[in-house]
Amino acid sequence: MTALLLALLALPLAGAAATLVPAFGGRRALWLGVAVTGADLALAVALAAGFDLHRPARMQGVTDVAWIPALNVRFHLGVDGISLPLLGLTALLTFLCALYSLKKLPSGGSERGWTGLLLLLATGMLATFAVLDLLLFFLAFEIVLVPMYFLIARWGGENRGPASFRFILYTLLGSAVMLLGLLVLGLKAGTFDMTALAANHGLGLSHGTQVIIVLAVGLGLAVKSPMWPFHSWLPDAHTAAPTAGSVLLAGVLLKMGTYGFVRVLIPSTPMGMHTLAPYLGAFAVVGILYGSLACLALVRPGAKGDLKRLIAYSSVGHMGFVLLGIATLTATGVNGALFANIGHGLITGLLFFLVGAVKDRYGTADLDALAGAGADSGAALYGRLPRLGGLLAFAAVASLGLPGLAGFWGELLAMLGSFQPAAGLSRPTFLTLMALAGLGTLLTAAYLLSVVRRVCMGDPSAESPATAKAPALADVRGYEAAAWTPLVVLTVVAGLWPALLLGLTTPAVKALLGGS
Repeated sequence: MTALLLALLALPLAGAAATLVPAFGGRRALWLGVAVTGADLALAVALAAGFDLHRPARMQGVTDVAWIPALNVRFHLGVDGISLPLLGLTALLTFLCALYSLKKLPSGGSERGWTGLLLLLATGMLATFAVLDLLLFFLAFEIVLVPMYFLIARWGGENRGPASFRFILYTLLGSAVMLLGLLVLGLKAGTFDMTALAANHGLGLSHGTQVIIVLAVGLGLAVKSPMWPFHSWLPDAHTAAPTAGSVLLAGVLLKMGTYGFVRVLIPSTPMGMHTLAPYLGAFAVVGILYGSLACLALVRPGAKGDLKRLIAYSSVGHMGFVLLGIATLTATGVNGALFANIGHGLITGLLFFLVGAVKDRYGTADLDALAGAGADSGAALYGRLPRLGGLLAFAAVASLGLPGLAGFWGELLAMLGSFQPAAGLSRPTFLTLMALAGLGTLLTAAYLLSVVRRVCMGDPSAESPATAKAPALADVRGYEAAAWTPLVVLTVVAGLWPALLLGLTTPAVKALLGGS
């Protein structure tokens, strides 16, 4: 297990270094990316197969050696029931993006540059979920910023310059404040070891100190989550990013912020989290409603809304459910948050793949243009590209939380946690938040069903653009089916068999909450 976890992190880093060798130029670089990420996915599967399911709360595959003795910083790695699903999700999405890029590499740079940045990004994402030292966590948290910035700035679409600059500016400012909070936590507690901090449950930290730590660290995590009102970098970044960039940004990077709340703040600063939990829940619910209303505005006929931008705003709402579950400080709510993380990664990753394919065929992601494309044929995607239209409809109903699919359980458990929050939290406040979140689910259904109606069925009243008279378009291609099928299958499996994830996370969550 230790060797597998070390190899899981070392392999993509070695692959990124290999792209500096001139021999790996052109198509060879893309094949190198597929080979490295495929091997990394195999390592993640082997790690899951060797994981002791009877003790998911215990760190497994542990490496713990001195790194910077003067600062008492250690190279400390491990995996438990919380981090294992996120490691698997990251390895899967990275491999699918590399496979997709083999046939559909966006223009803007060399194959070597793209592959090297993708593998460096994978290293940072995987390390974030595996490290158990606060300073290592910060380092891994920051590694992902540089490759994602260049993926957007170099290979992105329209307005990629301002979007990438806004992305790096927001996240770096949040991270600077987060670093100060992590330093205060480590120095005041006398250790940067995340397992020791979790075992102490805030022992030796005053209430005021814990509140300051939660505010500082939480700000950086809130930007990455993204929590309203620190979300405004996200729609521009998603709209400008290439398809693979959007998949990884939504599927993995957003989870790093919420993972930090669960792994660092809940066990290490319980009193501070308890004080600020109602405010976190309130911001989460505002994000749910704001994201849904923004999507409803974009999907209106005549609004010239962009489908990628709509899905980006939908992520603000979906991640609001994750933050609401965390704010309840209950095993039910936090389990719901972790389940919603995985569900959102699968479903939104699929959605961005599908939107990229639609934009590739029609030359636009404008909702009015896509709805008008079906005016002559009478059925838009269903008529011209039935398989692609069916997959888009499937992903949309999964995203709105249809029972039996992965999007349902996370939202349900987050609201159940709000029904009976942790002792000491105001139940009337959280009941109000639960009711507002329930309204958000209705608004989510409204805009996603509108997307299905307009994009898949078409708008007969719309003027048919030139694309409607174009030659027949190719439906789902072989490489697309290979990249999308695992996401479809896992969305169904997670929806029908939630115990697969909950059995892993529940014991670990209870341990982080102090056994409650």
